[in-house]
Amino acid sequence: MSSPAATTSRTTLSGEAAKAFKRDAILVAAVDLFVERGFHGTAVPEIAERAGVGAGTIYRYFASKEAIVNAIYQRYKGEIFARIMKGFPLEAPARQQFHHMWQGFAAFATAEPKAFAFLELHHHASYLDAESCGVEDRVMRLGLGFVQAAQARGELKAMPAMLLISIAIGAFNGVMRKAWEGHLELTPELIAQAEQCAWEAIRA
Repeated sequence: MSSPAATTSRTTLSGEAAKAFKRDAILVAAVDLFVERGFHGTAVPEIAERAGVGAGTIYRYFASKEAIVNAIYQRYKGEIFARIMKGFPLEAPARQQFHHMWQGFAAFATAEPKAFAFLELHHHASYLDAESCGVEDRVMRLGLGFVQAAQARGELKAMPAMLLISIAIGAFNGVMRKAWEGHLELTPELIAQAEQCAWEAIRA
């Protein structure tokens, strides 16, 4: 027979798992709706219906719709950062580092297409909190550090670092937007071709 402590432990873990499942369902439903209708065009009861929970249940996990959108932003921006940082070739030439970052973004965009569409194809400034802005700043600092170091080695064009970042990100997002709209198929070959074009635009 199980001890009361063991039974309580299993019950607690089961309850925690159920909470995590519901929280995740809310976030997934919210991403879908924010992509379809935008943040301002989505109501909390619609998120609840899509997630299969009561409207009141959402407020047990999130204080507001703004809290939901910030949780999504932090979760997925953090995942992008983690993908890029994993195995980042710090001592490699800029071309190899660029390849690593491009492929990290591409892996995320293909694995989580709706999350990517939400993150990169929508304007978020009006509702992001300080923590979300901090996550975005961390990703941007990574990009700036890469560009500035590569420029110092003469590997990238001598232009404002933010301009080069904008060119590369704009190219990537443009490809993903057309894929999202059904005009392109995201094959490994196409992703590699786009990467080479973006690299040619910023290299010295």
